[in-house]
Amino acid sequence: MADSGPDAAHRSALVLVTTVLGSSLAFIDGSVVNVALAALQSDLNAGVSDLQWIVNGYMLTLGALLLLGGAMGDRLGRRRVFMAGVWVFAVSSVACAMAPSPLLLILARAVQGIGAAMLVPNSLAILSSAFPRERRGRAIGTWSGFAAITSAGGPVLGGWLVDTLSWRAAFWINVPIAAVVLVLAMVAVRESRDDGVHGRMDWPGAVLAVGGLGLISWALIALGEADGHPPVIAAAAALGIGLLALFLRIEARCAAPLLPPALLRVRAFAAANLLTLLLYGALGAAIFLYPLSLIRLHGYTATEAGAAFLPFPAVLFVLSRWSGALLDRYGPRPPLVTGPAVAALGLGLLAWPEAGTPYWSTFLPGVLVLGVGMGICIPPLTTVVMIAVDDRHAGVASAVNNAASRIAGLLAVAAVGPLLVAVFAAGLEPALQPLDLPAPVLAALLSDPAALTDLRPPPLAGDQADAVVGAARGALVTAFRVSLAALAVLALLSSAVSAWAFRDGAVSPGG
Repeated sequence: MADSGPDAAHRSALVLVTTVLGSSLAFIDGSVVNVALAALQSDLNAGVSDLQWIVNGYMLTLGALLLLGGAMGDRLGRRRVFMAGVWVFAVSSVACAMAPSPLLLILARAVQGIGAAMLVPNSLAILSSAFPRERRGRAIGTWSGFAAITSAGGPVLGGWLVDTLSWRAAFWINVPIAAVVLVLAMVAVRESRDDGVHGRMDWPGAVLAVGGLGLISWALIALGEADGHPPVIAAAAALGIGLLALFLRIEARCAAPLLPPALLRVRAFAAANLLTLLLYGALGAAIFLYPLSLIRLHGYTATEAGAAFLPFPAVLFVLSRWSGALLDRYGPRPPLVTGPAVAALGLGLLAWPEAGTPYWSTFLPGVLVLGVGMGICIPPLTTVVMIAVDDRHAGVASAVNNAASRIAGLLAVAAVGPLLVAVFAAGLEPALQPLDLPAPVLAALLSDPAALTDLRPPPLAGDQADAVVGAARGALVTAFRVSLAALAVLALLSSAVSAWAFRDGAVSPGG
């Protein structure tokens, strides 16, 4: 129920501030870590697979538990679950900041994702209950605007903290923000829940989703490791797929499923979420690769790498109102075919620059084109998701699409690492052959090529070490280019899905 009484406006404003700050914890942390990866790799002696898991540990639990977090709020109280999520996020942020090894950091990041899965869906639910229907749209729009700003500013703030203090400071900063959110929530937020919800919580579905996605992610990441065992990797992938199949079976029989199977039988809804998986997978993996390549290969500081992506959300913000009307004017097919295709062009442009080339004439065009492509299709895509189902399923439909975008990033980041390492390894051997290295040294370098991806000089004589780093740099440039080109293909596939699925040109509830 919305606030009423003489202090309603003041309380509603405080609720808005509370939910914006609370959700900003998750949004900032989801983006800030990408600009800290290079520092993490050096400080913790982390490999490529470690970096993938530092990103994916968070996305795994967030994406898989997002629906459960919303359901917990409906049943147990949205304020209660929101505050519990902030507590979990703050405590795990301290664990991240103090982590002495990649493994402990990965585990702490996974707990952070659990906290984010509790606070993100309930921040919107709290906001909706605090504002009357006639003011709710503006409040949610304000929330969304600040979410975009915090997501955009997160990498810049994180980069500055990494450059001036340490990568650990990027996690410590969450603690005072969380403290402010908890105080505001106790003062301003009233408890609300959905008294009409029936059926037990779908805990088995949540466990199976985390287990299945986790095993598939592990299998994909393990493909890029030198000591990976193919039979074990294949078994893990098969078990993960089996757990997800069991998840769908349980959802079909559950009284209160996290993912209602009936929604997946709606063609427009299923197609929109397949488009989301492909397109957001390409975007998520690109956001993982882009700052890492700027820092490792092009000499950017963490702050500069964070700022280099700022034009992307700026373009999204400028285009959002215009592109929101495209669906009404042209139907879903034109924007959902054109937007991903333009985004694919942007990803291709990001793969082009040479080392030492200026940002304004090389990286900036790619970032702008990628922003234009996503700006064309994101509002129509969101609208299709909402109008493809009946109004009574609107909340679940939004949550499913949000979870799909998170899971897309999870799987794409897991898959792009092995591709990067494989292309790097294939290019490293011919690059090292002309250096006349002793056979044992060459064999040792080629036995674990991923160890050279941080471009640190190996324990060799000065000239030889520099030559090896130069060869590794050239191979890594090629690996980043091929990986970004593969992501461009993924974006093109999402365009093809739209061309096929929306060939009739109309979307109707249940159609």
